[in-house]
Amino acid sequence: MGAYVIRRLLLMIPTIVGIMAISFIVIQFAPGGPVEQVIAQLTGQADGADQRLSGGGDLLGDGGGDEGSRYRGAQGLDPELIAKLEKQFGFDKPPLTRFGEMMWNYIRFDFGESFFRNTSVLDLIKEKLPVSISLGIWILIFSYAISIPLGIRKAVKDGSTFDVWTSGVIIIGYAVPSFLFGILLIVLFAGGSFYDWFPLRGLVSDNFDQLAWWQKPLDYFWHLTLPLISLSLAAFATTTLLTKNSFIEEIKKQYVVTARAKGLNERQVLYGHVFRNAMLIIIAGFPGAFISAFFTGSLLIENIFSLDGLGRLGYLSVVNRDYPIVFATLYIFSLLGLFVSLVSDLIYTWIDPRIDFERRDV
Repeated sequence: MGAYVIRRLLLMIPTIVGIMAISFIVIQFAPGGPVEQVIAQLTGQADGADQRLSGGGDLLGDGGGDEGSRYRGAQGLDPELIAKLEKQFGFDKPPLTRFGEMMWNYIRFDFGESFFRNTSVLDLIKEKLPVSISLGIWILIFSYAISIPLGIRKAVKDGSTFDVWTSGVIIIGYAVPSFLFGILLIVLFAGGSFYDWFPLRGLVSDNFDQLAWWQKPLDYFWHLTLPLISLSLAAFATTTLLTKNSFIEEIKKQYVVTARAKGLNERQVLYGHVFRNAMLIIIAGFPGAFISAFFTGSLLIENIFSLDGLGRLGYLSVVNRDYPIVFATLYIFSLLGLFVSLVSDLIYTWIDPRIDFERRDV
């Protein structure tokens, strides 16, 4: 197992470099980079309130005639201004040099500063992390607490009326995109067209610090109710069907027949023998499910409900071409995903020693 872990760790290096390289190349051809964003501001063409450049006014020249500029909207601006902007954003160096410097800094977890927020990228990520963690943890708790008992019940009642109608509800819930369901919840319960029962923005109320200790958790869950319902649909459906299929497969095996022949009742067979084997795939997939709940789908939900988390930070960074944040979050999420994949494999071997990755190609 030690050799397998070492191989996986070594393979992470070219994988993460490849992910960052492809993203870096795509960014080079994307229009509207940070230099163009500032040029648009200086020429009165910008439409984003969040696009700011500290000291931008000091860069203004007397005006020039850079009609051949490679930046859209830069005609008429002083060429020295364009050169200063390129230097400030690091675009005065060749792409290969910039990529090499970026990767060297990222290896040391030095992510630099945001182009437009005047603060370090790491501090921004730390600031937004609690919101995304809150969503991820509670989605997992609710989805597992409901999905596993429901999946077991569906496996036991396979083919019954209960199994059929619950499957219909689950499939419909899975088919509806979480952001679309979130909009529906806002229309119905957040002051849209019907009821105004839930808040539309933030993780807590503005007067959270003045609330009594017992009111604070109520306020917290009051704000989380609609986002959690929206995000839980896909996770709820996937875990339920996975649990059901896993139990059905185990119930058909010979050791279950033997256990019943020994006189054990259905509850003893189900929870004394089947449960441990059937839950192998669910437990081993827990790290991956957490990462999925943590990052996947939160972008749209955080924007819809105005939750200031990593998803919203990433979205605004892409819109504003704040590349240090974009690349830093991509690097961290990719690295975390690779480690979680390795942890999931190790959990498989810990739960079921019969699984041996040493005998398989990585």
